[in-house]
Amino acid sequence: MASQDVRPEDLSAAAQAAYQRGDRQGALALLAQAERAAPQDKALKLQRAMISRTLGDFTGALAALDEALNIDPYDYVALLSKAAIVERVSGERAAAAIYRNALVIAPPDEELPAGLRAPTARAREVAARTQAALEDHLKARTDAVKADVSGAARRRFDESIGVFAGRTKVYTQEPLLLHYPRLPAIPFYDRSLFPWFGELEAATDTIRGELEGALAAAKDDFAPYIAYPKGTPVNQWGELNHSRRWSSFFLWKDGARQDGACKLCPQTAALLERLPLAYQPSYAPTAMFSALDPHTRIPAHTGSTNVRLLCHLPLILPGPARFRVGAETREWKMGEAWVFDDTIEHEAWNDADQLRVILILDIWNPLLEPEEQELVKALLAARLEFFSAS
Repeated sequence: MASQDVRPEDLSAAAQAAYQRGDRQGALALLAQAERAAPQDKALKLQRAMISRTLGDFTGALAALDEALNIDPYDYVALLSKAAIVERVSGERAAAAIYRNALVIAPPDEELPAGLRAPTARAREVAARTQAALEDHLKARTDAVKADVSGAARRRFDESIGVFAGRTKVYTQEPLLLHYPRLPAIPFYDRSLFPWFGELEAATDTIRGELEGALAAAKDDFAPYIAYPKGTPVNQWGELNHSRRWSSFFLWKDGARQDGACKLCPQTAALLERLPLAYQPSYAPTAMFSALDPHTRIPAHTGSTNVRLLCHLPLILPGPARFRVGAETREWKMGEAWVFDDTIEHEAWNDADQLRVILILDIWNPLLEPEEQELVKALLAARLEFFSAS
């Protein structure tokens, strides 16, 4: 058979046989012939890269891998192999970005072939170590500059370092209902925006007393907060769906005052009526006592709209209880309220051995002008009207 009639796959097989006999140069010659016949065959490039690497020709191996990636930039094996060679030639820091790119397209762990498990673990190790070293370096070099910076500015800057180093996820607003443009994604809002905090926090003991009365008189009215009907995808809520491990006692619900609950808690209700609750008929406000059982976690989730924010006031804190919004995690403290944007991913833990209860209420986003509040109410009412029409 004339040499020009030899198929590339036959030449590849012959090259593999030569390689196994120890004739690596002969294998490369056969591959060169195969590539002339099939210049866009990615597998031939990868085979040449492997043989070049075993010969110690890292430059040739990288050239072959780059040719393979020109054909298919999303080839996981090629990217992983390239990163490993760059690491060997130039060190971890030079390889880290290539490893990270490879990990973005890595198959799920359960689908990884056995031969790729160790290289994938190495990729994760190098990427994580490099990111941590970069973050430490950035912090060390900027500590002196930020010595006089405090409060929100320092928190923003510290978070930016983690983002810049690739160690901190960027959290954005992900509202389930309405995204109102040009409102910033702020996890926890500055206390100075809420001059009524003083009145609310001063009433902590009074509110807690009425909560304890409600727990004693109407415990059965603390209903599961998550209550999806049968046939509805529950996603992350499987463990808490219809579970009293996370229960709520509503004072306002979807914009409607719950008169029976407010009668049990008259001073709390009166206080709430003096606060800037986000009145949006049929949507908001919601104000409630939120009870979380011991050693229970509320999984990560997002809320309905950024036109309103949520305020928390802790009432019963028997021990450690954490709350995360975006990249910032805080511990509740008795007598201290906070306001956060619940359209940013958030989650909560009760790590204590007893029940944890907080007061939650909807308030208007203070960055909205009063006229915008009216516009938003009209907008939501129009949506409700549209979907209510027969």
